[in-house]
Amino acid sequence: MIADGGQDRAHGTPVDRERLAADLRSLGLRRGQDLLIQCSLRQIGPVEGGPATLLDAILDVVGERATLAVPTYTTLNSLTSRDFHAVVAGLDEDQRAGFISAMPGFDPARTPSHGMGAFAEYLRTRPSAVRSGHPQSSFAALGFQARACISVHDLDCHLGERSPLGWLYAADAAVLLLGVGYSVCTAFHLAEYRLPDPPPSQRYHCFTAEEGGRLEQAFTGAALDDSDFGQLGAGLEANSVIGSRRRRVGSGTARLVSLRVAVDFAVTWLTAHRRSP
Repeated sequence: MIADGGQDRAHGTPVDRERLAADLRSLGLRRGQDLLIQCSLRQIGPVEGGPATLLDAILDVVGERATLAVPTYTTLNSLTSRDFHAVVAGLDEDQRAGFISAMPGFDPARTPSHGMGAFAEYLRTRPSAVRSGHPQSSFAALGFQARACISVHDLDCHLGERSPLGWLYAADAAVLLLGVGYSVCTAFHLAEYRLPDPPPSQRYHCFTAEEGGRLEQAFTGAALDDSDFGQLGAGLEANSVIGSRRRRVGSGTARLVSLRVAVDFAVTWLTAHRRSP
């Protein structure tokens, strides 16, 4: 059940750090817990102080020995992303060529994430945060083992074993979804790599920053598919053995589940429900 949000939330009064921390404890967040966080600040807000307050509230609960990670994907430096194809749709040949020539190369220290939300961007830009070097599917992390979390992220492994998801699985991290549902749960992608019939491969093309210019990167990786993640998440929540939790945090719904449990369940569910291409 989702706890009652209370009168203050019904009237849109900004939620403060203390209330957020109390909500997160009620959700089941514990001291020292490593986290993969995905967040829509708009859905859990208004938050007094914005993403800084939310980060402080999370740290109040998990403490200084926890590691926090967020996806910081970039799609606007790619020739193969859905966002690229949407932007260039309808352009003529010259316009398309001009757009491509102006596309920036990925720089892990400077390139903003795209579509990941204000909280992910705030965490990414903290002085103590570090970021993995994948030009499409990077993660940012801060905390006790942040550098270990992002240290391995192979070019041909967007979200598999040799990505920060592999480290988070081994570390027994939890998935914290704040104001978003399982339809966007990045952790489920790790399960795709573990299927008896893994996804087909495809070619990817993107740009990375190189000595004041840019370098084109072409590589082969799994063709990942999140179209059934909403159904997968519904199945996970319906399974009472899983131990997933759902509560009100701020003005929105939050979910907390062991990343290992979620990925292992996803392997079983996808094997049974997803048709091979």
